[in-house]
Amino acid sequence: MVKKIDSKIVGFKVKNQEQDAQPEAPAKTEVEVVYMHEDMPRPEKLLGTTYKLKTPEHISEHSLFITLNDVVLNEGTEHEVRRPFEVFINSKSLEHYQWIVALTRIMSAVFRKGGDCTFLVEELRSVFDPRGGYWNKGKYVPSLIAEIGNVIEQHLTGIGMLGKPEVDKHQQAFLDAKKAELAASETKEEDTGNFPPSATLCYKCHAKAVIVKDGCQTCLNCGDSKCG
Repeated sequence: MVKKIDSKIVGFKVKNQEQDAQPEAPAKTEVEVVYMHEDMPRPEKLLGTTYKLKTPEHISEHSLFITLNDVVLNEGTEHEVRRPFEVFINSKSLEHYQWIVALTRIMSAVFRKGGDCTFLVEELRSVFDPRGGYWNKGKYVPSLIAEIGNVIEQHLTGIGMLGKPEVDKHQQAFLDAKKAELAASETKEEDTGNFPPSATLCYKCHAKAVIVKDGCQTCLNCGDSKCG
């Protein structure tokens, strides 16, 4: 077919038969990534996880049940993430009812705000009870609020918002060797969290797991050592 050109030629491009035969690649559709924000309506269905928190009787006679509900964003895409949406704390005891309700509402508001909410863990764990803390499963807890922070940390780690603390392989090998030596000579007790009864408090991880070996104070729980 002949086509008459009435205007000046300002540019040209030569196409061969192979290029004519190749179909044009379909344009990539951009995926709209959804992020958590405070105006997001509550979905009809949320994924929930409940944690049982048992404390000494002088702290609370009844156990606390902490439920965290998560929302799944961008489900089915490469951007799929699970984020906390709300938290509830239930107990038969009404002693702490007022501040528990206030705490759960504030935390839920922070979750729905979006962004990085992992700072809540350190904020809660830094609260100290003026009457003194307590021991729970071989670990020193400065307050009930701090133990709730530990539960929040456990949940955020489980859904991928917080990374699991890793111990260097050489440090882990050292700890394993020390544990093996102590296992042969000392009887481990359940109430000390499987650490020797003679172990002392670690001021880094608050576990009663510091032993003196070869003249060096070393924590068998987190690996902290006074000898570097």
